[in-house]
Amino acid sequence: MADQADAERLKALEARIAAVKAAVQGPRADKSEGHKQAQLAWRMVIELVAGLGIGFGIGYGLDTLFGTLPIFLVLFIFAGLAAGVKTMLRSAREAQSRIDAGQDQAKAASAADDKEDD
Repeated sequence: MADQADAERLKALEARIAAVKAAVQGPRADKSEGHKQAQLAWRMVIELVAGLGIGFGIGYGLDTLFGTLPIFLVLFIFAGLAAGVKTMLRSAREAQSRIDAGQDQAKAASAADDKEDD
């Protein structure tokens, strides 16, 4: 009986410690979130530029090979742009799903804390 009461007190203490740690480490989490957003933005820019660059390279190479300078260059630049935008959208979807998963976990943790308080 005493062991069960001690275990409950220990869980309550761990919950309070976790709450205090979360309150203290709040500003740090905000800074790291800003870095994550900047990293995502750079990743998306690089994906777009890479798509354009690859399209330009393939188009220019084919035009040089066949002697038709502007045709393949224009076509593959547009294809590279489309591929870059598609990759950017996929990255944005992945980031949004990670954010949604984090919010779901936070809601579940908050609900568990509320349940313990009752």
